[in-house]
Amino acid sequence: MNPLFIPPFHAGKGKPLFFIMGPCVIESRSHTLYMAEMLTKIANELQIPFVFKASWDKANRTSIQSYRGPGLEEGLKILKEVRETFHMPVLTDVHEVSHVDTVAEVVDILQIPAFLSRQTDLIAAAAKTGKIVNIKKGQFLAPGDMKEAVKKCVDSGNENVMLTERGVSFGYHNLISDMRAIPMMQELDVPVIFDATHSAQLPGGRGSETGGMRSYIPHVARAAVAAGADGIFMEVHHDPDRALSDSATQWPLDKAYKLIADLKIIAAIVRE
Repeated sequence: MNPLFIPPFHAGKGKPLFFIMGPCVIESRSHTLYMAEMLTKIANELQIPFVFKASWDKANRTSIQSYRGPGLEEGLKILKEVRETFHMPVLTDVHEVSHVDTVAEVVDILQIPAFLSRQTDLIAAAAKTGKIVNIKKGQFLAPGDMKEAVKKCVDSGNENVMLTERGVSFGYHNLISDMRAIPMMQELDVPVIFDATHSAQLPGGRGSETGGMRSYIPHVARAAVAAGADGIFMEVHHDPDRALSDSATQWPLDKAYKLIADLKIIAAIVRE
């Protein structure tokens, strides 16, 4: 289970820090391909293992009026083009059991959103595809609670599991990141990723949409790598303030190279 093979690289115990990056949601074909191209260029220059991510549907938006994405058919068509054009592994979310098999035909990693991290049927269906399953720890769960989420995958016949820490609820409209969660979940013998951008959210902090504190993303990301995280999840956008989802916490594309380079240096020190 650990390390885990994400073709073409291995992730987890004893392996280099890897990155999951991309825009929060598919805004258009052209924007998604542009972001994939730019992030691939950065990954190649810095020689980092890289997984592209984008959501075809954001099913848990604060407001019913919020943009959710292009939908299943168009979204998967775009993700397939990204995968075939740039030859990289691709990750996207699944929210319903009925979507799992269709999504699994296109992407390499199926992600279980934090709000759904206790949904047994969804986790089991994702596991039964044989694809890698990345389960985000719910904001309401303790690190040790993820033992049962991992077990749901394993008992469904799939040991290709990763866990992602994305902060824990601290009162209303706030999240905090407990870096102890990283080694705690690594004790479950799975790679553990830190979500640096969602951890900076202020859920519902803008009333009809989620707020956030983008300026603190580098701080929590550096702390997570120092704490031994196997990977970093980071949503990146060329113009975050105009992003159609999570505008308060996507990291600017023009600042991504510097932050990734810093994290790679920290990882090298920690892994000595």
